[in-house]
Amino acid sequence: MSRTSLFHYQHTQRGTLMISASLLAAGFVFYHLLHGGPSWLWIILALTAAVGIVFSSLSVVVDDTRLTAAFAPGWPKLEVRLTDIVEVLVVRNPWYYGWGIRLTPAGLLYNVSGLNAVEIRKKNGKTIRIGTDEPDKLRQALNRENVT
Repeated sequence: MSRTSLFHYQHTQRGTLMISASLLAAGFVFYHLLHGGPSWLWIILALTAAVGIVFSSLSVVVDDTRLTAAFAPGWPKLEVRLTDIVEVLVVRNPWYYGWGIRLTPAGLLYNVSGLNAVEIRKKNGKTIRIGTDEPDKLRQALNRENVT
């Protein structure tokens, strides 16, 4: 018997800036490889491509029991049980918090684009921020409100 989720939210945000920066960096490295650059640049090219792929998008899912945030290939992935959440706030990150996975003064940050985020305060005192272009909808889903 299948159980229907009462509360559900799913959204994927593309990291356009991350994709563009990775393509630009990869192009720069590839150009130097074609013009006699050192062979270790192949490692830099592979790392640049990997970063571009991993951080190209962030998918966030809220179901009846947990929040899951995962980058493009499904890894790295963050899971938080909804019962561990004590407060959810819409916040704006300073530009210097950057993108990707960061440990910031505000706590752990998962972000691929933009400055808007949802701050999640947990029972254990830890804080997590999830970058999103739909902060109000994500906050509503985490607070188990009707998502508009």
